[in-house]
Amino acid sequence: MGTFLLSMVLIIVIVVVFDISEKLDDFVAKEAPLKAIVFDYYFNFIPFFVNLFSPLFTFIAVIFFTSKMATRMEIVAILSSGVSYNRLLRPYMISATVIAILSLLLNNFVIPHATKNQIAFEDIYIKNQFYNRDRNIHLQIAPNNYIYLERYNTNENTGYKFSIEKFTEGKLYYKLISENIKWDSLKNNWKINNFYIRTINGMDESIRKGASLDTVLAFTPEEFGRKDNTTGTMDYFELNEFIASEKLKGADNIEFAEIEKYKRTAFPFATFILTLIGVSIASRKIRGGIGMHIGLGILISFTFILFMQVSTTFAAGGLVSPLIAVWIPNFLFSFLAWFLLSKAQK
Repeated sequence: MGTFLLSMVLIIVIVVVFDISEKLDDFVAKEAPLKAIVFDYYFNFIPFFVNLFSPLFTFIAVIFFTSKMATRMEIVAILSSGVSYNRLLRPYMISATVIAILSLLLNNFVIPHATKNQIAFEDIYIKNQFYNRDRNIHLQIAPNNYIYLERYNTNENTGYKFSIEKFTEGKLYYKLISENIKWDSLKNNWKINNFYIRTINGMDESIRKGASLDTVLAFTPEEFGRKDNTTGTMDYFELNEFIASEKLKGADNIEFAEIEKYKRTAFPFATFILTLIGVSIASRKIRGGIGMHIGLGILISFTFILFMQVSTTFAAGGLVSPLIAVWIPNFLFSFLAWFLLSKAQK
């Protein structure tokens, strides 16, 4: 744990220094207050990177620590005294459990709220103003209720060429068409301008026209705002609600939200797998010592990260279920951990 914490502190210091050098011009140009930089940005920035690097540095810490023990012949002495290899693994797995639980809590409850504050800071002092460039937007806002927008202006909170259709038993009974809709932030409702309403009841049909109409609709301007890392700002319960809501709307790219959900569990679980692989490799004294162990460990860890990226790419393209894609690297490396454990010096 001490090696893990030391390595994490060192990498975070390096990451922060590089990030400051990259964003210093933005901080100066937009006159970001020092207090906001430290507490609103970097205090929320650090937990994300701690969690991002935790499986990798768990692996490196295990390799480094165990390799030193093997070089000093301590592991040989422990095993020769009658201690079983499984008993030797126990403190490693206890430490891995602590790290995995912390990672799970960070992933699902701490980091999402920290990311909200970080993004709010970036929107003010780093990122340029956001424009929604989507065209021909179709959404289901409730069962059998569908809306259409030709485009949406996020600066004016105005949608153009708006229509809403309502169905019952597969038949259209209500349709509204308007030139535009505008969000009223004081009343928290929509103002529909130059509208035309067609209501159908069997063979009867009525038509209504008007200049403006204030109404509440089952969507808000936030749904047309910046989509970058939206799911990263949601905790476990909010993410599940978001996925259910997007499925109801028939939204595209729901796979990205599901990938985010499953990665929050898969990455902490990888801590156990990488710990077992690290102990199995480093517990045997070999020519080349710590350097050879660390080199091999880094190769395996980056291979794991590569597998994770490739598999999630297939899921994003809709070729594989997000759950399967996210967990494939864990399954494959579990077999590698079992093989190396069976061949470890006991």
